[in-house]
Amino acid sequence: MPTPPIKSPCIKVCAVDGQTGYCLGCGRTLPEIGRWVQMGPEGRDMVLASLPGRIARLEQMGKR
Repeated sequence: MPTPPIKSPCIKVCAVDGQTGYCLGCGRTLPEIGRWVQMGPEGRDMVLASLPGRIARLEQMGKR
């Protein structure tokens, strides 16, 4: 039985904002990106839940 792929918010726009530390594409931090696979489903779901707010903040700052 094949393992289902790990869901990821990556949109292949990988640039981290120096002010917030968030990726301008997906909203994750570098540590979150680096340990994404090891986080497990619950950890990834927690990060995914925080991303809309982060993206909104980047948009309000005119960075996205």
